Amino acid sequence: MLNFKNFNVADWFSFYRIAAAPILIVLLIYKQELFFTWFLLFSFCTDAVDGYLAKKLKITSDRGSQLDSLGDQITFIVSLLGLWVFEPSFIKQNITLILIAFIPYGLQMLMAYLKYGKATAFHTYLAKFSAILQASFILISLFFVPYYPLFYGMLIIGLLETIEEIILILMYDHWASNIKGIFCALKDKRRTSNTNASK
Repeated sequence: MLNFKNFNVADWFSFYRIAAAPILIVLLIYKQELFFTWFLLFSFCTDAVDGYLAKKLKITSDRGSQLDSLGDQITFIVSLLGLWVFEPSFIKQNITLILIAFIPYGLQMLMAYLKYGKATAFHTYLAKFSAILQASFILISLFFVPYYPLFYGMLIIGLLETIEEIILILMYDHWASNIKGIFCALKDKRRTSNTNASK
């Protein structure tokens, strides 16, 4: 996955999010909230750019899907750390709701690694919508203040998206990428294929 010689332009945008994580962590350590937030905003923007480029240039691949998912996960974890450092009172006040939403996410990740040996890269419509809500809430919280209606919406959609991912893991015997949702999976011939599914 990290064979740089074979990277295309979309892969490099995905890899940026992975490479930017140590910089974001350093900014967290030194509590540079403004720089952290702007760097985080740029990382979130690359998530939109890499997918667009991959489709526009027709360079989608399993490697690209894995890089995209890994970059998303790392960026999301670092962004949560940012909320913990810069908005600790908000996290403490809402820790129960946060755990209710993220314990199933941890379960989904565990199921994926046990079954496939790596994270999922389904990239469903619900996952994309959830990612937009998460990025919006985190950035608004860091630039301004936490906006509770968006927070509740993010948790609800995130929980639904996690449930959908768990169902897809149960439906697919082999790792597969770019499944738009459960209804698309029902028509997907890869679901019952004995070969390693991709694309």
